[in-house]
Amino acid sequence: MQPLTTALELSFQDHQDKNLKHLLFCCIIAFMNLSEKIKQEALSLGFDILGITDASPIEPGQVQMLREWIEKRCPADIKYMQRNLEKRTNPGVLLKSAESVICLAINYNPPGLKEPGTAEPAGRVANYALYEDYHNFIKKRLRLLREYISSLVPDRLEIKLCVDSVPIAERALAQRAGLGFIGKNHMLINPRLGPQLFLAEIITDLPLKADEPIDGNCKGCNRCIEACPTGALQQDGTLDAARCISYLTIEHEGPIPSELQGKMGDRLFGCDECVLVCPYTQQAPLCSNKEIQFYPDRKWISLKEIFELTPQSFEKKFSNSPLYRPGLENLKRNARICLRNFRKLSYQ
Repeated sequence: MQPLTTALELSFQDHQDKNLKHLLFCCIIAFMNLSEKIKQEALSLGFDILGITDASPIEPGQVQMLREWIEKRCPADIKYMQRNLEKRTNPGVLLKSAESVICLAINYNPPGLKEPGTAEPAGRVANYALYEDYHNFIKKRLRLLREYISSLVPDRLEIKLCVDSVPIAERALAQRAGLGFIGKNHMLINPRLGPQLFLAEIITDLPLKADEPIDGNCKGCNRCIEACPTGALQQDGTLDAARCISYLTIEHEGPIPSELQGKMGDRLFGCDECVLVCPYTQQAPLCSNKEIQFYPDRKWISLKEIFELTPQSFEKKFSNSPLYRPGLENLKRNARICLRNFRKLSYQ
């Protein structure tokens, strides 16, 4: 199927009738304005940036890199990515009528974080988990954006909303839509907003005008690789997820390998090292979205408090937080490792 602009332009060239030319010209203008209207509405809903790409599969080279990573570097308990590889790399599998992918992002660079106020052992939490569960927050706004788009195109519209849990190569698509570039830390980096971004997508049958990718790279910079506590980020550009502290403290089930426990330090949930040292983080603005619930006191959580949590109190405190994802037992596992590391440091 030809993009709508191409089809209209060809028709425009083929017809001499003034009225028909005028009608076709108005259709082209309306089509061009549709993308801008969607972008403006997305900004009003609290998204920081939006880009549009077509719904073709991601580039073969990226597919091959993903396949090789799954086969060689992907931990056993997230091998499910292999089963969804076709969906992950081709929006047309998720929505057969797909023409466009609207890629959106919210900057979560947190404001006003402080060091722990006491010498009591505390565990450090990754920045993204200082907010309410972004899946729920973003889905509500995607639904509102879907309603708005439907009001602009009331006669026909197919849409699929995606927020992380849907199998889609969101960083590759966001890069193609002009939201940023994928850095050596494997994060999408926007030159203005940095790498601390919540991503989301809308796949639709609307043939929207695609944006161009932007220039950007990490050439000459290896700060994230040098800062990685466990060597998960490697010089050849690959990520050994089985050594990544974010994976180990959030996704990994069972005991954490003993040789990596000491490298976790006080990291109770996730790890931000490869993000915080990024030059683009240093110049990024703080999160400006005031509607997403922010919990700055969760940057450092008392290990004693974690040990005292019951299933009921854990549910009540963290049910709408990313901290809920690993489950209570794994969070206590992480806290025990943090406590051992704290004691070792105290004896030195």
